[in-house]
Amino acid sequence: MAKKKTRSQVVKKLDAVFSEYIRRRYAKNDIATCVTCGKQDHWKKLQAGHFQSRKHYATRWDETNVQVQCSGCNVFRWGEQYKFSKWLDANKGEGTSEGLAAKANQIVKFTTNELEEMIEEYKEKLKKF
Repeated sequence: MAKKKTRSQVVKKLDAVFSEYIRRRYAKNDIATCVTCGKQDHWKKLQAGHFQSRKHYATRWDETNVQVQCSGCNVFRWGEQYKFSKWLDANKGEGTSEGLAAKANQIVKFTTNELEEMIEEYKEKLKKF
């Protein structure tokens, strides 16, 4: 009998599948663009940057909250949150960044089954690439 995955293993798997989806969804010929500095690179060399921190489960897997960023912006410049918010409002509609900030403060608890369903959803979306 197969060993049941722990919740943290399921979260880690969802993070990996979701990250790949985020980095590939706008890539053209495998090249994606950092939303905060405009750097272009192969999607495998870029990261899935969170406007609101990953610690907030309400926005951790929100497709608007997570966009492509280079490691320089995402890690070394702490996500460039100001530039990120400007990009969100310009590209996703005025007030988007404010809405995400409010959503991040909501308390959300996903069941392990819900997380596993999201894994399958993003695996299906990845098949389109």
